[in-house]
Amino acid sequence: MKILRVNQSRIDSIDFSNLPFGKVFTDHMLICSFENGQWGEPEIRPFGPIPMSPATHALHYGQAVFEGMKAYRKSDGKVGIFRPEANFNRLNRSAERMTIPQVPKEIFMDGLIELVRLDQKWVPEGEELSLYIRPFLYASSEFIAARPSESYVFCILLSPSGPYYSGSVKVKIEEKYVRSADGGVGFAKAAGNYGAAFYPTRLAQEAGYTQIIWTDHKNHSLIEESGTMNVAMVIDGVFRTPALSDRILAGITRDSILTILRDNKFPVKEGPITVDELLTAAREQRLSEMFGMGTAAVISPISHIGYRDELIEVPTPKDGISAFVKKTLSDIRRGRVEDPYSWMVDVI
Repeated sequence: MKILRVNQSRIDSIDFSNLPFGKVFTDHMLICSFENGQWGEPEIRPFGPIPMSPATHALHYGQAVFEGMKAYRKSDGKVGIFRPEANFNRLNRSAERMTIPQVPKEIFMDGLIELVRLDQKWVPEGEELSLYIRPFLYASSEFIAARPSESYVFCILLSPSGPYYSGSVKVKIEEKYVRSADGGVGFAKAAGNYGAAFYPTRLAQEAGYTQIIWTDHKNHSLIEESGTMNVAMVIDGVFRTPALSDRILAGITRDSILTILRDNKFPVKEGPITVDELLTAAREQRLSEMFGMGTAAVISPISHIGYRDELIEVPTPKDGISAFVKKTLSDIRRGRVEDPYSWMVDVI
């Protein structure tokens, strides 16, 4: 692997006490190209622009996928990456759906660890702070014919960040727009999934909401996701979350939470949750909490549900299930307790 280091780090110019999410980037990035049917040598180089032709394929046809993951400053001062192999596997599932070549494991894992090792001073301390990691793949051929690209670029960026959401979230149940459909790309982290969500999300925000609760494409009767997060709720003492399908992203935070709850013998049910069932439980005060879960947001309590002309308040208990799983995940990530699942990969 070729490594080109910066002459002078920018780290002293960064205010680590005021980190917005995803706007500050470390000194270096990893880049690797796929040309003539094979991946080349990965290179770590100073963070900066990537030369791009106006005919770059991804700009015209959206053939691009990405991942989101995090590294944490542990209690002993070391740096650990949370479940990177799960992100590697999901990236390649997304790539397959978008007709993008699979990234070899040695390029992804070795490149990621070397990059984080090189910029490990950028991993912030603080309970709500982390190093957000953005691997992505895009089509780089220079032609505008409507067919798959012949060349691709794999890149990893690092961004020291604060929390994605501060405080609880107010959500609107969406009944017009859809995030995904059967047979589509909803299960993949395709760039277009997120771009297409911006408009209905903006409409909801203009109406006073933080995010959307996406519903199914057929008749908007099933709860699916919460904005860019998987969604969960506790109804009648049971942790509920929609089952995975080709419409729902297989969240790594979601999977981690389910593992923790099952190991702690908490009642869990994955399966359909109708809008009517959720609203009835909320009105009858059988909904004890509701939250979004994802890499960027981690755990985001939902305080209000908007449905048509109705606004329903949802409890956000300080000692509820969301608080328990958030603390458990944080303790594992920060090395304060044993990691029984071997989720953390230390950067040494």
